[in-house]
Amino acid sequence: MFNIIEQLGSSITDLSEERINIRQFCQLWRTQTDLLAALPPQFAEVMENLLGRMEASSLFTEESCSFSQADLTAQLRIWLKKATARLNASA
Repeated sequence: MFNIIEQLGSSITDLSEERINIRQFCQLWRTQTDLLAALPPQFAEVMENLLGRMEASSLFTEESCSFSQADLTAQLRIWLKKATARLNASA
């Protein structure tokens, strides 16, 4: 499970360094059903909310969108830290 967390963390770096695009990034995150199943349901809700905002931000320039991609990726890093802590606590 922790290799999935590591892969998601790497995807944030890949996105910020433009090695992947937002569509690929969101697809990768959404396919982690085993991880989401191991976490309380609110983790999936928060993740989907952040990914939806991320997709919306890709449709506009940074200045015209109310969602900052940098802020959203920072929130996803926090999400990963909390998911890791939850998994560690239940192990």
